[in-house]
Amino acid sequence: MPSKKPIAAAAADSKPTGLAYIVGRLDHVLNKRLRDGLAPLGMTVPHYTALSVFRVLGTLSNAQLAERTMMSPQSANEMVKAMEAKRWIARTPDPDHGRIIRISLTDDGEAVLARCDAVVKQVEDTMFPDVNDEERAWLHAQLRGAVKALNLAGL
Repeated sequence: MPSKKPIAAAAADSKPTGLAYIVGRLDHVLNKRLRDGLAPLGMTVPHYTALSVFRVLGTLSNAQLAERTMMSPQSANEMVKAMEAKRWIARTPDPDHGRIIRISLTDDGEAVLARCDAVVKQVEDTMFPDVNDEERAWLHAQLRGAVKALNLAGL
């Protein structure tokens, strides 16, 4: 006859481990640290995120930017207007589709992004002071996998 798990162990299997809670707390405190660090440079966390997305992916439409920065197309459009006024990005018509506007990073955007990168790097180093490069790569892969898994689950 197979052995039964103790009732307490069986109940523990059905309870969350607390990872969702701690990730939520991390998100909250990380956003505060980033806001506090980026504000003196005239940057917001959503603006930094958007500029970083442009650096990695190149030219995007407003809809693509909204999806990548986790905001509504309307909010992304307002953010684009603000960043364009600061000359961090440029908008140009898509040569293949008349209604699509392509958005790209400017030299000014690259320069401000480089200054902000130093702040973000400092926050990351403070967050994980004892994590070596190999462990950071592993952690990065795990977090990307979690994002992918939840996106595929329709969340």
